Amino acid sequence: MALTREQIEQFQRDGFLCLDLGLDPAQTERIIVDVAPHYPPGDLHAQANGTRIQDAWTFSQAARDLALHPVVLDALQTLYGRKALAFQTLNFPVGTQQRTHSDTIHFNSEPAGFMAGVWVALEDIDEENGALVYYPGSHRLPEQTMQDVGTGIGYEHYPDYESHIEALVEGEGLEAQRARVSRGQAFIWHGNLLHGGGSHPDRSRTRHSQVTHYFFEGCRYYTPMNSTPDKRQWREPQWIGEPARSQQAGLVSRILRRIKRQLGG
Repeated sequence: MALTREQIEQFQRDGFLCLDLGLDPAQTERIIVDVAPHYPPGDLHAQANGTRIQDAWTFSQAARDLALHPVVLDALQTLYGRKALAFQTLNFPVGTQQRTHSDTIHFNSEPAGFMAGVWVALEDIDEENGALVYYPGSHRLPEQTMQDVGTGIGYEHYPDYESHIEALVEGEGLEAQRARVSRGQAFIWHGNLLHGGGSHPDRSRTRHSQVTHYFFEGCRYYTPMNSTPDKRQWREPQWIGEPARSQQAGLVSRILRRIKRQLGG
């Protein structure tokens, strides 16, 4: 399904795009069933932000297939001009209520800007069950690093980063919107789009969803939260869908590159 000129322009202007993937309800239900036993027992709503399963694609074929959905991959190829490489999935049973952030604090690339997130609703999602909160156009702001925050690097300083972003949102006068997404729809966002988790007032409802994170071909990848301008924590992603033999060869290559960097080569 080719993107229209209007869709491409919207993504460039606003930093997001919503697409209907035409999913069979059986596929979304299969993902929910596959992942459910892996959530911790107890009150999922009370756990909220911490309730997620990373990389369900490693045990759920349905989750893997969704991460590699051809409509998503084709759209990302069109929007970024490079082949998209899926490297992580996150599955959620309820709304996260996560504070506003940009994915570029967690994942970035050289050259910069080649990262995207795709959030797929596995059931209908609205303001009552944890709709995504996002700020249209915020992807055009400068990427914020821990040097902008003014603290040291490392995830122990993440609350300071979140407070910094809240101040940025207020200072820029950004207005939040909420993503009302129907089952089977994908919400594609630019890696630098500011977003977070909305409230989840109706505790009788779940909010099953899957997020897949993508890098793009022809880049190097690193973790900004643990990096400084002169010393970056490089990432060696395991690509979803890469054959086992290729993964093993890639692992050897990554180890050799890491040793070379450590030796100053």
